[in-house]
Amino acid sequence: MRKTVGIMPLYDDEKESYWMLPGDMKMLEAENAIPMMLPLTSNVEELDYFLEICGGFLLTGGHDVSPNFYHCEKKTWCGECCELRDQMEHYILTKAVEQNKSVLGICRGIQFMNACYEGTLYQDLETEYASNIDHHMKPPYDRAAHQVLIQKDTPLFDITHKEEIGVNSYHHQAIHRLSPEFQVTAVSEDGLIEGIYMPTHKFVLGVQWHPEFSYEKDDNSKSLIRAFATSI
Repeated sequence: MRKTVGIMPLYDDEKESYWMLPGDMKMLEAENAIPMMLPLTSNVEELDYFLEICGGFLLTGGHDVSPNFYHCEKKTWCGECCELRDQMEHYILTKAVEQNKSVLGICRGIQFMNACYEGTLYQDLETEYASNIDHHMKPPYDRAAHQVLIQKDTPLFDITHKEEIGVNSYHHQAIHRLSPEFQVTAVSEDGLIEGIYMPTHKFVLGVQWHPEFSYEKDDNSKSLIRAFATSI
């Protein structure tokens, strides 16, 4: 039986419209899952319905997480935020964790996971984190921008069977202080946390890179999405 995966919507403030990267859906369809983009809402009755019918959830990229959400002052270099999406994802993520449903976070997704459980974020890497690595690569995005080191005895190592992989990179925020609920599974060459997981649950995992851009060419991205879909 094919499993349904709820996908967090991307929202265009200027056009007042929802949108979605095709890769987010295609990579799940390729693993025999049914992707479903959710409406942007904080209506608990609607969200409870999606929690009932979805076996897992994909936390996608998009707006910056509001610093108010992780109890920090918003700096001038922080990007545009969407507090409604923060509220929605907080409800979905915490309830999904309570119900032991599978959750995969991508880019903003890993950042939100960390912030949701008392971690903090760098609001802008160029301003707050000295590095010689380009974390905001130019297209095409289906190629590696830098390497990440994968920790042994973690889910990501079990998925890739590798201690080091190349990943794409397109973000300006990242994990600063790690949440006590998560453990590190991958670190970039400059020491930035790029993969985390919740050890108390079957599959609650976040990555800073974008498998939706690379899954057609990259075996590691395919393996990650397959592991997510299989866990549901």
